[in-house]
Amino acid sequence: MNDQKIENLLNLALDASQEEREKSEILETGYDAKERRWEVIIRYSGPLDADERGWQAVYLSGGYAILTVPQRDIALLASLPQVEYIEMPKRLYFSLDEGRAASCISAVQTPEMGLFGEGILVAVIDSGVDYFHPDFRNEDGSTRIVALWDQTEQPGGAQGGQPPQGFYLGAEYTREDIDQALSAKSREESYAIVPERDAGGHGTQVLGIAAGNGRASGGRFRGVAPRSDILVVKLGVPRAGGFPRTTELMQALEYVMRKAETLGMPVAVNLSFGNVYGSHRGTSLLETYMDMLALRGRNVIVAGTGNEGNAGGHVSGRLRMGQTQEISFLIDEFETSMNQQIWKDYADEYRITVIHPNGQTAGPFGREVGASRYRLGQTELLVYFGTPSPYQSRQEIFIDFLPADTYLDSGVWRVVLEPQRIVTGEYDLWMLDSRGRNFGTRFLQPTPDTTVTIPATAARVIAAGAYDARRNAYASFSGRGWPDDSFLIRPDLVAPGVDITTTAAQGGYVSVTGTSFAAPFVTGAAALLMQWGIVQGNDPYLYGEKVRAYLRKGARQLPGFEKWPNNQAGYGEDVIIRLH
Repeated sequence: MNDQKIENLLNLALDASQEEREKSEILETGYDAKERRWEVIIRYSGPLDADERGWQAVYLSGGYAILTVPQRDIALLASLPQVEYIEMPKRLYFSLDEGRAASCISAVQTPEMGLFGEGILVAVIDSGVDYFHPDFRNEDGSTRIVALWDQTEQPGGAQGGQPPQGFYLGAEYTREDIDQALSAKSREESYAIVPERDAGGHGTQVLGIAAGNGRASGGRFRGVAPRSDILVVKLGVPRAGGFPRTTELMQALEYVMRKAETLGMPVAVNLSFGNVYGSHRGTSLLETYMDMLALRGRNVIVAGTGNEGNAGGHVSGRLRMGQTQEISFLIDEFETSMNQQIWKDYADEYRITVIHPNGQTAGPFGREVGASRYRLGQTELLVYFGTPSPYQSRQEIFIDFLPADTYLDSGVWRVVLEPQRIVTGEYDLWMLDSRGRNFGTRFLQPTPDTTVTIPATAARVIAAGAYDARRNAYASFSGRGWPDDSFLIRPDLVAPGVDITTTAAQGGYVSVTGTSFAAPFVTGAAALLMQWGIVQGNDPYLYGEKVRAYLRKGARQLPGFEKWPNNQAGYGEDVIIRLH
């Protein structure tokens, strides 16, 4: 397809064969091959009449919705005048790769200041929680979790759980449900009441940093907001081989905001995951939805900047007339799928050639619109030339590398950019997220700038990078923002993200590294600021952008940087000690 109301990637996915989609790392996301149905994100105005058309709809705030529609109805959906734009979901990756003291949290957790997160809701949208862990329970053994939505459970399954009102995914459990489970005689009986298990442990680890109370360690490994109430959403889909997607994230955010409003509590939301697909300019429906949601109620949304800083997955540069640019990249052995996005100014024109390690070439291509197919050795290229949309002024050229058999051809590949007409000449190439490709698959001369992951690119999200508190130095894996602050200042600030001790699923503690674990320091700090301002009455408007301003003001500059703010450490390390 080539419908301008449909994003480029979804147009390509609809044009691709079922075999091509199954081989691709990205084109199958959101598609149910058995039911031949797509889950899509839309922005709309006016009635959709989804029920009458047989479409499942989850209505979100601000004219956004998640629809599940038969593939044959996508063209009909796009033709509706009330539908403004349609996107497919994107896969989300958790950002894995002596915090409290380094962040100076202890300075505000004194009898005089008394900032422990009381009266604030800390929401962690992640892989779930080990709700048995003592750090998420009160002294009497009752839970601190006000509600838990497990999106991965089948609604009405063996345990009979039901989705939250207005949603179709998973099952919601109340504080009373969790307390009943905790009082059962055995784990088996407990799981019969609340079957939630955090198999990977990521969500439990993140929550421990943001809000654990340290009961299992006598307070030694206490989190930042240890007396806050807790809200948990376990991201995912109740299907075999399912993984978290942006559609589940958008529903989780909507749920969190509705729950906070029902409880009448300010909420600090933590997001410790992301992906690299998109222009990185805050223009996707996910990013604009989050910006809109950030203006709703008394909330703060914090996202980690990802671990792509040293992963070799990004190249940027500037083309000039008469100068051909050659970009080399390595595809590692046993790679089953890989893709690249080229984003450029639409006013610029240049031809693109892809060169196989054996010297075969595909292209040059440069003015095509829609999908094209090429074969180089045992690798097939699926190329899509996009056009600007109402929400995106840049042009995308998407190249999907698919194996003719099992694996892509390994070796050094090249992409050649040949200028035809240059106005700005600026370009960016992003490779598939590092957690979706082999370690050796990377650009040979990468650009570490502009490696912040989405959704930390949303304008109203507070973006948290990582630093090594022991060395008092920036962590090289931490995603970087735009050079020379040419777009947004990213990250806003950095927090400890190397060798952090935090709660482990199945009890005890574990040491972890990554921006996943820097973000909850900032989320917890936001909760303390909102307690001081809103709950204690010092500033009833201390939420949203005002929290960002306070965090930036309180940040302490790391050594080794001449310019502040900068695209590695933002305004500096998170200390939150300046409350006036």
